[in-house]
Amino acid sequence: MAIRSRDRTPRSSARRDWKAEYEALSACDRQTPLDPAELEQLGIAANLAGHEAVSIDILTRAHTAALERGETRQAARAAFWIAFALINGRELARAAGWAARGRRLLEQDQLDCVECGLLMLPQALERIACGDLAGAEAVFAAAEHIGERFSDADLTSLARQGRGRVLVGLGRVSEGVALFDEVMVAVTAGEVTPIVAGVVYCSVIGACFEMLDIRRAREWTAALSDWCAAQPGLVPYRGDCLAHRAEVFRLRGRWPEARDEARRAYDALIGTKSPGEGAAVYALAELHRLQGEIPEAEDTYRLASAHGRATAPGLALLRLAQGQREAARATIDRVLAEPARGRQRADVLAAATEVFLASGDVAAAGRAVEELNTIAATLDSEALRAMAAAATGAVRLADGEARQALAPLREALAIWRDLDVPYEAARVGVLIGRACRALGDVEAARAEWETAARVFRQFGAAPALADVDALMQSPRAVACLPAGGLTAREIEVVRLVARGKTNRAIATELGISEKTVARHVSNIFTKLDLSTRAAAAAYAFTHGLLQQDAGPT
Repeated sequence: MAIRSRDRTPRSSARRDWKAEYEALSACDRQTPLDPAELEQLGIAANLAGHEAVSIDILTRAHTAALERGETRQAARAAFWIAFALINGRELARAAGWAARGRRLLEQDQLDCVECGLLMLPQALERIACGDLAGAEAVFAAAEHIGERFSDADLTSLARQGRGRVLVGLGRVSEGVALFDEVMVAVTAGEVTPIVAGVVYCSVIGACFEMLDIRRAREWTAALSDWCAAQPGLVPYRGDCLAHRAEVFRLRGRWPEARDEARRAYDALIGTKSPGEGAAVYALAELHRLQGEIPEAEDTYRLASAHGRATAPGLALLRLAQGQREAARATIDRVLAEPARGRQRADVLAAATEVFLASGDVAAAGRAVEELNTIAATLDSEALRAMAAAATGAVRLADGEARQALAPLREALAIWRDLDVPYEAARVGVLIGRACRALGDVEAARAEWETAARVFRQFGAAPALADVDALMQSPRAVACLPAGGLTAREIEVVRLVARGKTNRAIATELGISEKTVARHVSNIFTKLDLSTRAAAAAYAFTHGLLQQDAGPT
């Protein structure tokens, strides 16, 4: 049974049933008390099986037993895992005490070992809590060096991901992201123990969402799901990370699945005091808002607030959707005055742009866009660039610069489509349609709006669908439409149909494929509610379409 040194816990590539392992080790312990190293293994199994308090009790036994045996390194190691569990439980003062005890033991015996580096990690977290990011980066770097020196993948990976997050916080985003990618190589290759793999997965995924790095967030969230599936009985990493999965599903337009994941995350986290608890509820509130479920959104935002999650900017956008512009403006003004940075600030600024434009304050919207562009450039995020470009286009459009608005809007549309974020792409499409209409190209405007409407209808995004329907039914848009709502190309086709041309002849004359002609004819029949070519020819004659035909007879 005894397992020693760095091989005491098998690496994460192995399939592990943590509930069964915890029960088996507990049975062995009842029969014959386990030694300190075995108790450490039992404590970790208890933690991964979801018995956090029991885990701390077991690790405390391991610490005491190791001291009694004079096994200083083992005692210090147990102190680290106790601090680790307490940090995850948000009991930071107790965690600091255990970490200090472990460091004192190692200093007394003047030991140079992996545990020295492990016990530096809580110190780095304390520096972060005090706002000393530079100091935290130095501590993480020192711990990383110890991990490399002793070839300990667990310590190296924990220190490296911590340093990566600090570097992102310091604005050295590319350096931080490079460290994340390096750490994830070790994790996915099974080089680290399961408990460390789970911590790194969640930390890196959280960092990706903070940067709105959708590609990496999506990739690592999928990898975490596969990893969790291979760990039966695993309880941690199914809460906060489910909230992240909900956001991935929402961005990809899989809204029913996003709802399910958010609810599962909340059920898993309720009562844990984890930030993910409020995040999961906020994710649900956002989905209610986007689908026009106003009472449900109100109640869920209120619940998110009760769990410590700020309700902005979602609640401000809900007020805007309700027509309460003054309330939306008051909320946004208050939130903008509060300290925030990174993605959190970017979300508020994007919402502020909408609220300011709705209230006619183009100047304030312009200032919000300037700051949003600065954040996007700092974090070097494609999604943030898309948010900033869309907001820039919206402000230019509101300022009467429709032609200048098209370039940033097209950029935003291209990014959202490349990232496979259909709802945001459709919202940008609506703005492009408005710009086209302002420039007199009503046909192009309707094409954009019809595309957006299909997306909104598919997702059940009732408020957005109502807005685009109103645009398509506006007097200006309807008055500028060709007869029957036909496009210019469809009018060309119906003229040639009226002259008795076959689809092949029409294709040759217009320089398009016969398949495209067939599609145009089908669209003409649908729009005009006709079923035969003869009826289409009669329509063209009675509505004067042939009189505009300058082609040969």
